[in-house]
Amino acid sequence: MSRFENKGLILGIMAGTAGISLVLIWYRKVRKPGAAVCIPDFADVGNKLNSVGMQHETHNEQGAVMVLHRRQLQILEKLNDLLISVDELKREVKFLKEAIPKLEELVRDELQGKGDAQRVSPSHRAARRRKAETTPAKEATSSEEAESEGGYLTAHTDTEGDSEEEKGCKKPPDVTVQSEEEELLTLLRQVDSLHKGSEDDKKESFRLLLEKDDKYENCVDFLWRVARAYGDMFEMTADTEEKKKYVSDGKDKAEKAVQLDASSAESHQWFAIMCGYMSQFESVQNKIRNGYLFKEHLDKAIELKPQDPFLYYLNGRWCYSVAQLSWLEKKVAAALFGTPPTSTVEEALQNFLKAEEMHPGYSKYNYVYLAKCYKDLGQKNNALKYCDSALSVLSVTNEDKEAQKDLEALLLTLKL
Repeated sequence: MSRFENKGLILGIMAGTAGISLVLIWYRKVRKPGAAVCIPDFADVGNKLNSVGMQHETHNEQGAVMVLHRRQLQILEKLNDLLISVDELKREVKFLKEAIPKLEELVRDELQGKGDAQRVSPSHRAARRRKAETTPAKEATSSEEAESEGGYLTAHTDTEGDSEEEKGCKKPPDVTVQSEEEELLTLLRQVDSLHKGSEDDKKESFRLLLEKDDKYENCVDFLWRVARAYGDMFEMTADTEEKKKYVSDGKDKAEKAVQLDASSAESHQWFAIMCGYMSQFESVQNKIRNGYLFKEHLDKAIELKPQDPFLYYLNGRWCYSVAQLSWLEKKVAAALFGTPPTSTVEEALQNFLKAEEMHPGYSKYNYVYLAKCYKDLGQKNNALKYCDSALSVLSVTNEDKEAQKDLEALLLTLKL
C-alpha cells in the first residue's frame, strides 16, 4: 500500500469517528424535549429534575467526546506506527533486491573456488575443514537466500543442523552444470557426425537439434548448428514453400548466434549462407540487400577463420556473381544503396584457386567455377582441364548434381 493510500485510510477513520461523535451529540439534543415533558401538577419538581438531568447529560457528553478523542489519538498512534513499519519493510525489500546481484556474484565466486577469502563463521570453517579431510577432492558449497516472485523466501545454507542423510543427498551445483555441458558436447559431436553423412543422417541431425531447441536456445555453438541443419533441409527439399520456411528459420537462428557472440566465425558464415539462400526468393531490392549482408558477414568469417577453404569458395561465388551483374542491375544497386557492389572474374578465380590450394579436390562445384572463370578470361585449355577434374568427382549431394548440370552446359559451349 502506498503512502498516499495510508494517509487516505487515516483521514477516513478520523472522519468516521468525528461523524459518530456528531451523531451522538445530535441524538442527545433531540432527546432533551422528550425528557422535559411532565405532569403539570409536578412542574416545579420536574423542572428541578430536568435541570439536574441536563447537567448530568452535559457532563456525560463531554466525557464521551473526551473518550472518543482519546480513541482517535490511539488509532492515529497505531496507524503512525503501522506507516513506520511499512516504510521500514519497503527499505528492507529494496536492500534485499539490491543485494541479490552481489549474492549471486559471491555464490559464483565460491563455486569457482574464489571464495576462500570470504568471512565465514567458526562452525562453518570447522565443518568445511572436516569435509576437506574426508573428501579432499570435493568442496562444500552453499547458496544464499533468494526471494521468489511470490514473496516467499527459499534458502539452502551450510548449517551444523543438517542431518547426514540430507548432506548425502545434496549435490554441488557444479555437478549439474558439468553434466549439462557434457550432454551438450555429446549432442554437438553427434550432429556434426550426422551432418557429414547421408540425407537420412542430416534429417536425424535436424530432428535431434529441434528437440533441444528450447534448452539451448542461447548457446551460440548450438544455434549456428541449427542454422546449418536448416541449410541441409533447404538443400534436400524440392518444395518452394518448404525451402522458404527452412531458410527463414535458419536465418533467424544464425542472426541470433551472431548477436550473442560476434566473434563466432561459424555464426557469421551461416548467417551469410542463409542470406544467399534467401535472395533466391526476394525482390530485386531485397536480393541486393541480402547480397551486401552476405559479403559483410562472409568477410568477417574469413577474418576469424582464414584457414577454411569453404569460405574462400563462397567468396569466389559472390565475386563471380557480382562480376556477372548487368549494367541495369548495377544501376539499381547504386540507386538503392549509394555504392553498387564491385568485383571481377579475376578476383573470383583467385578465391577458387585458394580453396583448391588449401584442400585439393575440395568440391565438384569449385572445379566447375574454376572452369567458368578460365572460360570468361579466354583460357579455354585451363577451362577444359578443370572440366575434366569436375567430371572425375562423383555426384553425391544435391549440390553435386546441380554442379553436373552446369558442367554439361559449360562443356557444350567450350566444344563449339
